[in-house]
Amino acid sequence: MEKIMRSQIDRRALLATRAAAGSSGASFGGAAAEETPNSAGVERPKTTSPPGATDTHIHIYDSRFPVAPNATLRPADATVDQYRLLQRRLGTSRVVIVTPSTYGTDNSCTLDAVAQLGLSEARAVAVVDVSVSDAELNRLDALGVRAIRFNLVVRGGTTTIDMMAPLSRRINDLGWHVQVHMTADQIAESESLFAQVVSPILFDHRGRIPPEPGLSHPAYAVIRRLLDAGRAWVKLSSAYQDSKVGPPNYADVAPVAKTFAQAAPERTLWGSDWPHPTEKPGTKPDDAILFDSRRLGAGRRDTPSNLGRKSG
Repeated sequence: MEKIMRSQIDRRALLATRAAAGSSGASFGGAAAEETPNSAGVERPKTTSPPGATDTHIHIYDSRFPVAPNATLRPADATVDQYRLLQRRLGTSRVVIVTPSTYGTDNSCTLDAVAQLGLSEARAVAVVDVSVSDAELNRLDALGVRAIRFNLVVRGGTTTIDMMAPLSRRINDLGWHVQVHMTADQIAESESLFAQVVSPILFDHRGRIPPEPGLSHPAYAVIRRLLDAGRAWVKLSSAYQDSKVGPPNYADVAPVAKTFAQAAPERTLWGSDWPHPTEKPGTKPDDAILFDSRRLGAGRRDTPSNLGRKSG
């Protein structure tokens, strides 16, 4: 558990996002509404963020950096300055920036974003393959990387599932974790592989469990066993990718998310998934509504006093 606490602006710092999820405080003092790029609506959330609240999952896209030749997802620019507008709207102050499939194993755009925000506010999740050197892993660590991601959903990815276990052995001593974006079916088929991953595992986007069959999907049992064993974390993010009922609340994905939050409140994390790269312009979600919908009935709340230190 101690190792995972160090990753992504240190695990206890990230639990501020659950406090934001559980908070039922007043709105933001009547502050003026403000349009935010890549987000519908202009109103601020009804719930307030505690000091140090963290958005644990965003991507930055910047045309200054070359796109991977095999990339299938190529969104328009979504910059640090634009994301700061969302932070101001939601009241968050810390962030985890995840290298998207668009850039393959080139983490330059993500690292540039961390440098712009500063290590007091940002950490990163990188994408690497088995050719990465130990020197490069140490360099990434110094620049704020705390995890590696396997996006096995997007076609044309640069990493494969067989790389997960060997790379986990190499990054575990750094205190990093493995972040996994897989479909629910892929997760259900990979339980034996997860047993070989020595580092903690973080499942993106609720494990991509669809509303139907929901809790009856085999992937839910796989993730729950890892949660119960203290080996996994789950991000409650990107509801729109699996919802059938759609906006504004994507309510049909809530039962699975709520059950995860109640089962392991200390290991469920909120992330906006801004700029919502899978959603076309004009169909972007309202981030304030999604922020408010994170009130999932978790069994306990963290307060700013026990959110811990930021790792170096």
